[in-house]
Amino acid sequence: MSYQLSAVIADIELLREQTAELDHAVLGELRQDFALLPVTPQLVEELTGALPDYSVEERDDEHPFDLVLGMALTATLARWSGRGPVAYVEAEFAGGLGYQSAAVWLDGALRWGPRLDRTLDSPRAGWPINAALVELGVEPGRWIDAFAEVGLHLERNADGWLAHGRRRLSADYWDELAEEWEEEQSRR
Repeated sequence: MSYQLSAVIADIELLREQTAELDHAVLGELRQDFALLPVTPQLVEELTGALPDYSVEERDDEHPFDLVLGMALTATLARWSGRGPVAYVEAEFAGGLGYQSAAVWLDGALRWGPRLDRTLDSPRAGWPINAALVELGVEPGRWIDAFAEVGLHLERNADGWLAHGRRRLSADYWDELAEEWEEEQSRR
C-alpha cells in the first residue's frame, strides 16, 4: 500500500486562525493539538494566485520537495510562523521505497531544514517528518515515533485527509474504532 503526503502541519488553533477565510483549506485534526492542512493545487492557487509548480529535478538536497515552494508560498508559511512553528512536509513511499522531506518556519523565517531522506534506512527518529514534528513540539508517547504519535499514519493520501477534515474526525476516532473492534472480538 502506498503513502503520499503534501501538507502543512502546525498547532490546530494557529492553522484555524490562518485559514479561516480560505475556501480550499481543510484541516485534518491530529493528536496533541496539531492539525494537518493538505496542500492541494487549489489551495496553492488560492494562497499564491498561481497554479502550483512541481520540480522536474531529481530529488536532492537542492530540490527536496516535489512542490516548488516559490516566494509567495514560502512568504505565507513564514507569515503564519509568526504565531508559532509551521512545518511543510512531503512523503511518498511504497514497500519501503520512497522519500520524506520537511522544513520548519518560526518567527517569520526558515528555522529548520529543509531535510530530505531518500532511503529511510536510518533510525526513525531522524527521518525528516519525525524530526520536523519534534521541532513543532510533538511529545513522545505510546506510539512508535512522532509520525504515528500525532496520527499521520491514519490516512494514506490527500483525498483521505480531505475526507478526514471534512468529516471533522479526530485522530482518536480511529483508535476508538479499533478499541471497539478489539473488545467485540474478545467477547466472541
